[in-house]
Amino acid sequence: MRRTVRIGGRRTGRVVTAGAVCAAALAALTNAPAQAQAHHRPHWELKETGASEVRFRGLAAVSRDTAWVAGTQGTVLRTTDGGAAWRNVSPPGAGELQFRDIEAFDARRAVVLAIGEGEASRIFRTDDGGATWTESFRNPDPRAFYDCLTFFDRRHGLAMSDPVDGRFRILSTSDGGRSWKVLPDDGMPAAQEGEAGFAASGQCLVASGPKDVWLATGGAARARVLHSADRGLTWTASDAPVPAGDPARGVFALAFRDRAHGLAVGGDFRPEQSSPRPAAHTDDGGRTWRPAERPPAAYRSGVAWLPHSRTAALAVGPTGTDLTTDGGRTWRTVDTGSYDTVDCTPELSCWAAGERGRVARLER
Repeated sequence: MRRTVRIGGRRTGRVVTAGAVCAAALAALTNAPAQAQAHHRPHWELKETGASEVRFRGLAAVSRDTAWVAGTQGTVLRTTDGGAAWRNVSPPGAGELQFRDIEAFDARRAVVLAIGEGEASRIFRTDDGGATWTESFRNPDPRAFYDCLTFFDRRHGLAMSDPVDGRFRILSTSDGGRSWKVLPDDGMPAAQEGEAGFAASGQCLVASGPKDVWLATGGAARARVLHSADRGLTWTASDAPVPAGDPARGVFALAFRDRAHGLAVGGDFRPEQSSPRPAAHTDDGGRTWRPAERPPAAYRSGVAWLPHSRTAALAVGPTGTDLTTDGGRTWRTVDTGSYDTVDCTPELSCWAAGERGRVARLER
């Protein structure tokens, strides 16, 4: 399940070595001649989805063989053969919905979030690989707009909405997404004027471990990261050194490999605008954030730690993929393809997805 088990604990032996080799090979790729790069591993290998009109901002990597993607036109696809074939498992009648996040527990069980004001924000769950879906939540409040969801384990999860009555709204489930309830907001700090989350990659709300969760914001005078250590009941807020001060700027995605070490990426999503400081990192659970010394080249909307690595991660965006091998201090471009979101599994498999039906798997 993404953003929880994909981070995992410290491993030893061959798996750790494989993760280190993967990171080293990616780093070497950036300095290789163009002709050598064409035959070098690892690299993104596009998988034909047959959905060229769909933009996939929701992605759940289960294994090297199994992944789910969710996007525009109410589309959900699933592969169980490494992307060779994709099955359209979209919920019936969802063609007008915009899916922006999906969390999968395995090849059969998944939870998907549709975004939008009022009743456009909905949550569906499947237990049979998408053959049937149950709508488990439909937002009754026209002031709410849900952006992201995350799970701590197979039962406990949260979804977040942009501020209502001056505070971010949090939904909670304790039965794997079959039912949801709005949590009290007395433990949530007041939102800034214009502050909101970005439904860009399904990574504006991420969990690590049994109780820790982080929420990324932008659109206000300062970009912030909010943290809860009790599954969303109480929160603290910290400023992030990522461009803000405009509805198009802020922190778009987070990734934590444990409860202390995290990455934040974002910037300004408008292609004509620059993003001079689109990445930051923390080693104290998000209490403080430091800007990257050599950041990604442009706005990035998704980020993921490479499996079983303590220092390597990938960040993706419309203009390419960047790699860090030093825990987010420096980044270098390793691919120029357009992707919105990225996700990795404990078995050393990484997937990316984005516009025009693009889905790719990292090949070595």
